[in-house]
Amino acid sequence: MSHTAEWKVRLYLFEEGHTTKARLELDTGTNRLTGHGTARCAPQDADVPEIGDELAVARAMEDLALQMKRAAYGDMRPASAPSLPEPSSRTPGGWTPEREHEGCPAR
Repeated sequence: MSHTAEWKVRLYLFEEGHTTKARLELDTGTNRLTGHGTARCAPQDADVPEIGDELAVARAMEDLALQMKRAAYGDMRPASAPSLPEPSSRTPGGWTPEREHEGCPAR
């Protein structure tokens, strides 16, 4: 079975003070999901905006990936798929999107 699709993704970055926020919007044509991520810089850390951008975007991608897994598992259940585990809400590496000051000079 052959299948081709085009999904549209938009990424928005917002920086204010020592906080960078990312919003990642996915439009599959049949579903729309939005991932959010935040990175904060301790006031004493060096100002390196690229690191804050990278962290905020990575966290938005993780948020979106979790939503996509939940949507896929929800779609699979009615299709008589075998028992599926729930996607973990735990973030890899032990940090959470809400956690401030990751020990690096980021915003």
